Amino acid sequence: MAAHEGVSGEVTDKRYAIIGAGPSGLSAARALQKAGIAFDGYEASRSVGGLWDIENPRSTMYESAHLISSRTTTEFAEFPMDTDADYPSHRTLIRYFRDFADHFGLTERFRFDTRVTRIERTADGDWMLRATRPSTSSESATGSGSNENDLEERYTGVILANGTLAEPSIPQFRGTFTGEIMHTSEYKRATQLTGKRVLVVGAGNSGCDIAVDAVHHAASIDMSVRRGYYFVPRYVFGKPSDTLNQGRPLPARLKQLVDTRVLRAFTGDPVRFGFPAPDYKIYESHPIVNTLILHHLGQGDLRIRADIDRFDGHTVHFRDGSQGEYDLVLLATGYTLDYPFVDRAELNWTGWSPTLYLNIFPPPRRGEFNGLFVMGMIEASGIGWQGRYEQAELIATYLGADPTRQAAFRRRIADDPWPDLTGGYRYLGLERMSYYVNKDAYRTAVRAATSTLRGDDPRPARRGIRRLASKGSRA
Repeated sequence: MAAHEGVSGEVTDKRYAIIGAGPSGLSAARALQKAGIAFDGYEASRSVGGLWDIENPRSTMYESAHLISSRTTTEFAEFPMDTDADYPSHRTLIRYFRDFADHFGLTERFRFDTRVTRIERTADGDWMLRATRPSTSSESATGSGSNENDLEERYTGVILANGTLAEPSIPQFRGTFTGEIMHTSEYKRATQLTGKRVLVVGAGNSGCDIAVDAVHHAASIDMSVRRGYYFVPRYVFGKPSDTLNQGRPLPARLKQLVDTRVLRAFTGDPVRFGFPAPDYKIYESHPIVNTLILHHLGQGDLRIRADIDRFDGHTVHFRDGSQGEYDLVLLATGYTLDYPFVDRAELNWTGWSPTLYLNIFPPPRRGEFNGLFVMGMIEASGIGWQGRYEQAELIATYLGADPTRQAAFRRRIADDPWPDLTGGYRYLGLERMSYYVNKDAYRTAVRAATSTLRGDDPRPARRGIRRLASKGSRA
């Protein structure tokens, strides 16, 4: 690979691309920066922040959105948030990411308003990245390049950090609905619901947030659900619920038993409000951090309906034989993974999601990695941005390791059983759960891999993992 100059002005024969400037992209940029590894960042939007920038055209954020995990379990360890709010709003969070990027000098390392359209391997194993960007007035005046909107760069490797919550999952229904159908990705503010008879399909965290918004604006609000849910209050015993028992993880079955009883004491039984009884145990799917929905159900402000059978004009028929009239069907049906600029085979895509070591590394072929690394392809209760930074730290440690340790790491991935990342939980066989992990099991495995790559004494490394766990975590 020939030496070339990147965004920062460095000249090197090894440079990496980071796609995305949300929390995962910023984590990757910070880790590579600390390791002294050259990189360029690419972001399709105007600035850092990813989906937390509500003005980003790809953002799925809405005006009433707040963190569903608490501040101290979510923030980057080396950069605490400048707020006392336990569950900050998206406005606070976009400022936080911009401050983080500016403080560490990361902002200038990204090309903004630059959309990556394709990455392909070259004959000698590097990666060619192609992107499109707006032409500047100076470029137009000088006529530089055959097409000022096209950009092409060559890299040693590429870190994919473009997020998991951008491509809507749209279910198919029988019949035709003649009212409006909207996915939650299009929802921005409650005034979009004013005066409408609204049916929310799905009761995930976004669906419940929006249903609570709708109570104050819509003419009526119903929720269609297929399965039961567990509802977690934001506060238990006066403290953010996810700060309790930090660093002292209980065995899965014991935690499920204890927390089910605690939740029942704080929230009651959601079945009495019309929800089906869950056909799984708590934490085998992502819990709903919203108990306001239960208050509004108790007040009669909204009601639960069965799964949809078919549409007929403005009428929705449900599987229990009931029906209702609606102006708007709002699909809270989640998102599907999307890395549209790279062939799926390069990511070992075997089902709903890529099968990657620690959800980061495509398995080596003929003893070598292909130069792709994935950031942020994890969902977990309480993993936070520090958990994502630890992913990035592992990538940076691998890239900076000597060839002998790199080769040994690749051999372990190829030859040894992969770590169990479930923590003993039996996750539901759903698309959105296909890359779900238990935060404690995951972070322990990532830290152990990083420690091994650094050549730490394995005995202190194991003790260090236990010490970190006993102290608790910030994500």
